Amino acid sequence: MRTDVLGVGFDNLTLEEAARAGADLVESEGFHYAVTPNPEFLLSARKDPEFKQALLAADLVLADGVGVIYSAKILGRPLKGKVPGIDFAQRLLAWMAEHGKRLFLLGAKPGVAELAAANLKSSYPGLIVCGTHDGYFKEDAPVVEAIRSSAADVVFVCLGAPKQEFWMVRNGPATGAHLMIGLGGSLDVFAGVVERAPKAFQKLGLEWLYRLMKEPKRIGRMIKLPLVLWYAMGARIRRR
Repeated sequence: MRTDVLGVGFDNLTLEEAARAGADLVESEGFHYAVTPNPEFLLSARKDPEFKQALLAADLVLADGVGVIYSAKILGRPLKGKVPGIDFAQRLLAWMAEHGKRLFLLGAKPGVAELAAANLKSSYPGLIVCGTHDGYFKEDAPVVEAIRSSAADVVFVCLGAPKQEFWMVRNGPATGAHLMIGLGGSLDVFAGVVERAPKAFQKLGLEWLYRLMKEPKRIGRMIKLPLVLWYAMGARIRRR
């Protein structure tokens, strides 16, 4: 039973539980995909039924963002905690390295995925990165074939939302992969192109503030995020 937060059902899991669930999906037959909604996803899903359905249909829905956690509390449906997509990916990578699973990296600017691959193989000895492709492509078919030919078990799809979610729904089954994960800008972090917020910011749920300090142009997006809490408060009041 998922926890509903403004119309999107979240799996109520700790980070470690999420990593185990991801590993189970990799070992399962057929295709599966995971999404990591943050407050921006929730706002977009309110206006885009197709995007909302893509989130609802995912095999694993993880709360990426303190705004989701606060909204759940306001609604009286607290989640166990935040599960950032990049932390989930790192836990899964460690498991993949131990079990000989194959990873394909899709997304970011040309050259970034290759750099990320080199860093990940260094950080996780034994990890098999079986292919990469940048996110600047016009036709899906060659990318699908590249993934299929690579015999990837897991694909990190880093195309940004909602493009990555639509891409996984539309093309995932044809790739032969067992698990795809929508991870936004994670390849830039893995490649070292973008610096992640320091641990202190992460613990306080202030990664958004660090990003804003680094990229002031994000202010237009950031000022919308309190809307999620406003909508959650409204939903709780209407239930009374």
